[in-house]
Amino acid sequence: MKNIPIILVYSRLVASLIFILIAAYPLQGYKTVLIALLIYGILSDFFDGFIARKIGVSNEKLRRADSTVDQVFWIAVIAGTAITSRSFYSNNGLMISIILLLEALCYIISYIKFRKEVATHAIASKLWVVTLFACFIDVILNGDSTVVFYICFVVGVITRLEIVSILLVLKKWTNDVPSIYHAIQLRKGKTITRNKLFNG
Repeated sequence: MKNIPIILVYSRLVASLIFILIAAYPLQGYKTVLIALLIYGILSDFFDGFIARKIGVSNEKLRRADSTVDQVFWIAVIAGTAITSRSFYSNNGLMISIILLLEALCYIISYIKFRKEVATHAIASKLWVVTLFACFIDVILNGDSTVVFYICFVVGVITRLEIVSILLVLKKWTNDVPSIYHAIQLRKGKTITRNKLFNG
């Protein structure tokens, strides 16, 4: 039972590889498979942390692994959809580049300041995952996304800037920081209350 969370984490690496392979070598019904893999990635990301907290095995090592594998999974989704829907990426190159640069900035700041990767798991970032999910579903099914993508872009910029702010405010590396407010409380040496469902 205690190994279920880490199995779920690393299973997303397998899902990432399969996603790219199916996108590169599409067969009949490939869109359904890509969507199923996307759904699996979202659900496994939720349940690995949820189960870990329930059985008392959530720790820094697991949360760091979860954060890193999340990045690999989403990079695979980007790569896969770039293969199947190239026009979407060429038409929205600037905004996509801005999001990717902001994401990279989070990691650069974290590595420079703490010598560790980002693992804040902020609550607002969960909302971004929902918009990412909707956007990629749109892209997979229609080869494009307009309104959903714009919403995803705005939410992405706001949440990436919050993570940058959290990293700059924290005195020491900390995982599971729900918001910039909580980061300020930690900086003051206060104890924070985390959401038990998402990052408690």
